[in-house]
Amino acid sequence: METKHCFHCGLDVIKKDEIIFDDKSFCCNGCKTVYEIFSLNGLTDYYAFESNPGATPLDINGRYDFLDNDDIVKRLLEFEESGTAIASLYIPHIHCSSCIWILENLNRLNVNIRNSQVNFHEKKVRIVYNPDDISLKQIVELLCKIGYEPYISLENYEATKKKVDRDLIYKLGVAFFCFGNVMLLSFPEYFEVEEYWLDNYRGFFRWLIFALSLPSFFYAASGYYISAWKSLRSRMLNIDVPIALGLVVMFVRSTVDIVFDLGQGFFDSLTGLVFFMLLGKLFQQKTYNFLSFERDFKSYFPIAVTKILPGGAEVSVPVYDIVQGDRLLIRNQELIPVDGILISKNTAIDYSFVTGEEALIEKQSGDKLFAGGRQMKEVIEMEVLSSVSQSYLTQLWSNDVFTKKDANNYKTLTDTISRYFTPILLLIAIVSFSVWIFIDVTTAFNVFTAVLIVACPCALALSAPFTLGNVLRIMGNRKLYLKNATVIEQMAKIDTIVFDKTGTITTNKKSEIYFEGEEPDHKQSTFIKSLLRASNHPLSRRLYDYLPQANLLPVEDFREITGQGIEGIINGFFIRIGSATFVGNDTEVSSQTLVYISINRNCIGRYVFTNSYRNGLSALFHQLKGKYSLKVLSGDNEGEREALSNLLPADTQLIFNQKPEQKLQFIENLQKQGHNVMMIGDGLNDAGALAQSNVGIAISENVNVFSPACDGILDASQFTKISSFMKLSKNTIKTIKMSFTLSLLYNVVGLSFAVTGKLFPLTAAIIMPLSTVTIISFVTIMSNYYAKRH
Repeated sequence: METKHCFHCGLDVIKKDEIIFDDKSFCCNGCKTVYEIFSLNGLTDYYAFESNPGATPLDINGRYDFLDNDDIVKRLLEFEESGTAIASLYIPHIHCSSCIWILENLNRLNVNIRNSQVNFHEKKVRIVYNPDDISLKQIVELLCKIGYEPYISLENYEATKKKVDRDLIYKLGVAFFCFGNVMLLSFPEYFEVEEYWLDNYRGFFRWLIFALSLPSFFYAASGYYISAWKSLRSRMLNIDVPIALGLVVMFVRSTVDIVFDLGQGFFDSLTGLVFFMLLGKLFQQKTYNFLSFERDFKSYFPIAVTKILPGGAEVSVPVYDIVQGDRLLIRNQELIPVDGILISKNTAIDYSFVTGEEALIEKQSGDKLFAGGRQMKEVIEMEVLSSVSQSYLTQLWSNDVFTKKDANNYKTLTDTISRYFTPILLLIAIVSFSVWIFIDVTTAFNVFTAVLIVACPCALALSAPFTLGNVLRIMGNRKLYLKNATVIEQMAKIDTIVFDKTGTITTNKKSEIYFEGEEPDHKQSTFIKSLLRASNHPLSRRLYDYLPQANLLPVEDFREITGQGIEGIINGFFIRIGSATFVGNDTEVSSQTLVYISINRNCIGRYVFTNSYRNGLSALFHQLKGKYSLKVLSGDNEGEREALSNLLPADTQLIFNQKPEQKLQFIENLQKQGHNVMMIGDGLNDAGALAQSNVGIAISENVNVFSPACDGILDASQFTKISSFMKLSKNTIKTIKMSFTLSLLYNVVGLSFAVTGKLFPLTAAIIMPLSTVTIISFVTIMSNYYAKRH
């Protein structure tokens, strides 16, 4: 009789328990219910990705009643704020594309779930929902109902995220045991010992070798079979297909030899092959984890935050130096880097960085503020509740909400090459086998297996990740912090570089400021400094530091109009600081940067900033000249055109009077002309342009300029090294291409020996991890060499 399988979970259906629904067989009511849920909500595409992808839902019987406790729920939430909560749940059953698809469509099962994102590698789903309409307990029960029960342990919740997978270690141990014993038992065959051995123990030893090879073949090598099978089911050929095929062919051939007493087979080669391949995989994993470790703990972007000392002095400190109980000053549009309590009267927070939804949330004194929000009113003070791991800020930076539109369509070098590798390799193996089978059957099987093993594309596949990972670390150590490794490849394709002026090619470290008009008295100076305190614009920070110390006053109705200026009410006086048109004054062409002051709509004068360009600016532009098309965008008037023209190369395009939206349009027009554009700005007024550009780099000068729009953050002290970073990106791609060539050369030489029958499978298995070591060593040495050279 034909065995029936459950349409949902794939388990065998017992005839007496079979449930027929919608012309489909189900093993239990649970599976049938899940199918009904999916069917009623238009989610039957779940079964199109993979047949029988589901798990039988379990009866939870009040298991999650503890989630009725608000204190417990708060410990599990990443974020909770006025109608929005975020929870990341660990779900062990996530295993295929169907799982990802259904878990990222939870909002179709319940409209109160806004969105959900799956981290397949960590088996986690991040769920954004409305806690007023659905509880975390209801979400967990919904997940259980569809067969995706989360694992929640309050004591070990953090540990589940960092659980170490020791499966590879166990398999390597089994493979080593089998390989060692099989080699030991094979020695009499190697030395062709006759007489007593021949008459009594040869058959016994051969079957003992066969038995010892089984754990290695079926358990230690199982990962290759599973990966190859999934690859074939998805109609794609990955690098494990030829490996798995070679192992199966070698095992079948060796078993035939022993059964029909044709020889000892190749079990020594088989077990050795599995051991050396797993050893190579462990080496790759350890090396890549080391690079990831350096990225995780050493290469974060340097977000600084203003700390208020006990005496009232304000100092900028790195965010990782903040501890519980510290008092922080957060200016308009600055990121809140840690959880804390609002001390100031009130504010409005934009949590779009966390939730993806642009809606201001009003906060009153004593309310809790969550890390990741952007402060949108006048300056506030807050008390820190807990220190923050910068990995959380990195998570915000990498949020899919802020992924550039074309990022998902970007094809890496590895993607382009690896698509054709496996089919060509299989073709060579089959042709070689077909030729040798008519010459020598034993050699034919040797050739077939050796070809599949020696041409393993592991080294090819690792060339780009290791090179980019190492360069990512190197750039991080030199204070250019990139969002991900793909940015390096995109940097290498840049042909046009656009610089913002204020805060990018200018600096506030050394500049002279003087006032034109009637010098403000102490009271007016206090008003001006109090209003400036709330702004994070480079000119605001320079002027704030320039003005004398004063007892600062509270600001009401603060507003910052991007590209124009700031305004607010202090003690009943309406203060405006910004451009001439913003304060209601006639514009005037000047070679200096001007900031006008208006009190109760009466312009009292203006502060004049002398030109203070960064050291090495002219040398940097001359280094870039000829290699890139250079542009400078400025929101100021044309007064500085002559000074910049004398300072920069003659072919540098200077564009003035640009509003933020015009900067974005300018970048977009360049891209329409076929240019790959890098935008370098201060991360404040340039957010739109940074997001539009192919690569957006924000300059950080010891202020909180975190912007998810940018692809990288450059410490201002490294500004003059931009040319070196660009050279390093190009040389990185050159290194990858050289390593590809080296890997392909190794494959060609190895194949030439394999197809002629001069290479045994065991030798190929030893050479394979050695080739990986060679490639990794090569790319590390070359990337370090280019880094030191520049």
